[in-house]
Amino acid sequence: MTHLDRTRDILRDLIAFPTVSADPNLDMMGYIADLLDAHGARVDLIHDATGRKCNLFASLGPEIDGGVMLSGHSDVVPVTDQDWSRDPWQMWEEDARLYGRGACDMKGFIAATLALAPSFASRNLRRPIHFAFTHDEEVGCLGAQSLVDALRDRDARPSVAIVGEPTMMGVIEGHKGCCEYTTRFTGLEGHGSAPDLGVNAVLYAVRYVNRLMQLAEEMKSRAPAGSRFNPPWTTVNVGRLAGGVAHNVIPGKAELDWEMRPVQDADARHIKGALEDLVATELLPEMRRIWPEADITTETIGEVVSLHPVKDNAARHLIAELTGANSADVVPFGTEAGLFQSLGMSVVVCGPGSIAQAHKPDEFVALDQLSQCLTMLERLGQSCAA
Repeated sequence: MTHLDRTRDILRDLIAFPTVSADPNLDMMGYIADLLDAHGARVDLIHDATGRKCNLFASLGPEIDGGVMLSGHSDVVPVTDQDWSRDPWQMWEEDARLYGRGACDMKGFIAATLALAPSFASRNLRRPIHFAFTHDEEVGCLGAQSLVDALRDRDARPSVAIVGEPTMMGVIEGHKGCCEYTTRFTGLEGHGSAPDLGVNAVLYAVRYVNRLMQLAEEMKSRAPAGSRFNPPWTTVNVGRLAGGVAHNVIPGKAELDWEMRPVQDADARHIKGALEDLVATELLPEMRRIWPEADITTETIGEVVSLHPVKDNAARHLIAELTGANSADVVPFGTEAGLFQSLGMSVVVCGPGSIAQAHKPDEFVALDQLSQCLTMLERLGQSCAA
């Protein structure tokens, strides 16, 4: 059986686990743990506080510092209300493509790493190869944050990380941060015929959104000189605004989901400071003049740090040796890579498939992309044994 055949079989199994972020991932992680354990890997399952989800960290080779970590996330986005041509949880092959939820984002990469595990195990590795698979990347990189904490306490840590998000096997050395929030507005319900007697939570949420959009425009003038991102400035997005129950009722509750993707930490501080000032000096005083118990609270869903391009990046140099790539790029979407960089690792993002397929119906990864990834991983095994 070829490495590609084995990857295809493993990917079929992985896609069959419906690991939507809202649901447990334990069955899939147990499958991976059994597979790696069968090849002699040292496997740790690190559970979250609920016990319904876990990260997996496994190692082959000597227990020393300086290993190479292959990183991916186990969770996928929902398929609800998407128009799939077939069952998204049953992989199918057509036109040299493998289809199914998570095929490129990012179970294809995970399957490729697992397909190479027997090859890695058969070598006399002088440099360890680690497998790091996390939960809840799609909802704030929650698993990676706890994995970083666990790795910080280890005596032997990886020094290089390859995060296999879909990049068409291009080398990514930088990306924006991704900060996600939910802001909740608590007002006072009343009859729509007497709006001055209630506190309309939706209207205050709209004013908050208006300030967000003003700040989004301000960010365009703050783009750092020479920024390589597209767009080059920090972006702001309003993803959801919900509130109210009927045409003739003053809404007492509203909820707003929003995000920003900062290119520099100062932008994030500026946006949060401006919103805090709006709430403290305008919105809350007005709301509480009518009803003292009115409130506005913001929950941080996740604050994923950016991946900063650095001049001397051992991960970039390694990938160049393995793939022949002579350039590296930056992207606007966020990954777990910045978290690993914060631990002192050299990090790049490089994996099979296109980000354009991620989160869409009939998601797929092309077989030639998996073949390129497998070639890179085969060479990695050779490099770590040299």
